[in-house]
Amino acid sequence: SVQPPEKPLQAEEWNRLRESFQAPEIFEEVMFNSMLRCNSPIDVAKSLLTHVAKSNGDITYNLLVKYLALCVQQGQTSEICDVYDIMKIRFRILESGAYNLLIRGLSNSDQWRKALTLLEEVKKMMIPTRTNYESCIKAASHHKEMNLAFELYHEMLAKDLVPTLDVLQAFFDFSRGMRGAELQKELFGILLYLRDNQIYPHRTFMRSIKLWFESIPGGNWRGHLTNIKDSGQCPVCNHQLEDSDLTEEEYNNLRERIIRDVIHGTDTFRKTSPQEFEAFQTFVENRLPFDIVIDGLNVSHIKPRKMQCENV
Repeated sequence: SVQPPEKPLQAEEWNRLRESFQAPEIFEEVMFNSMLRCNSPIDVAKSLLTHVAKSNGDITYNLLVKYLALCVQQGQTSEICDVYDIMKIRFRILESGAYNLLIRGLSNSDQWRKALTLLEEVKKMMIPTRTNYESCIKAASHHKEMNLAFELYHEMLAKDLVPTLDVLQAFFDFSRGMRGAELQKELFGILLYLRDNQIYPHRTFMRSIKLWFESIPGGNWRGHLTNIKDSGQCPVCNHQLEDSDLTEEEYNNLRERIIRDVIHGTDTFRKTSPQEFEAFQTFVENRLPFDIVIDGLNVSHIKPRKMQCENV
């Protein structure tokens, strides 16, 4: 490792540092990594970039991406735009890491619509990442463009990208006090998504949902944090919560599908033999019921520094 300077250096000073480094050929990469770790001032990083450009006649893709990462880390919007312009001229296509940085950096600025343009570029080459979509969704929500935010959200779901609770919370945070039946329908859709997938919001997300309900114009909602009784009844409104247990029919369906698709698969001999599996089923049925099943192999590997037998 190398300690970055605290102020911009002249060419001779950068050369001296490079020569004193034990592996001069990777000095610039190591220095930029240290700058990222130390969150160095942008003018220090820029002075190294300028020195490299003057010495070598150009700047490698890797160094530009590292400089871009520092700009994004510090929210340097104008620098992010400049680097993007340079990269588009120098390189015919960019890889996903650069796009991720550009979209994230521009989404958090007043140039957020450029992030949408970049998202469209990414779509032409690959499936955008969840982070790409969520950066643009948060930007649109922050600027009260809720129709656009939900359009991106549905597009994301259609590509089988699972949203984080962070972006779902953003919908409720930025919709607070806004009117519109369609908006309410979309937000109720998120609540149904949480319910259907048994996803439980954390405390700050719960608070966002509560505040949104209480902010609905013309509504008369009041939210309370409470503890549900073992019976499943809410102590505040006295309603009975839905039972999330599987019915016997659902359980049997799940059991059959796991045996057929997971254990048997297309070829029983790949993992076991029909006789061995039948013996296992007999063993289980003769010893029912079980309260807990422990996977011994996973337990033995849970703490890699200890002896496996000690873990068990």
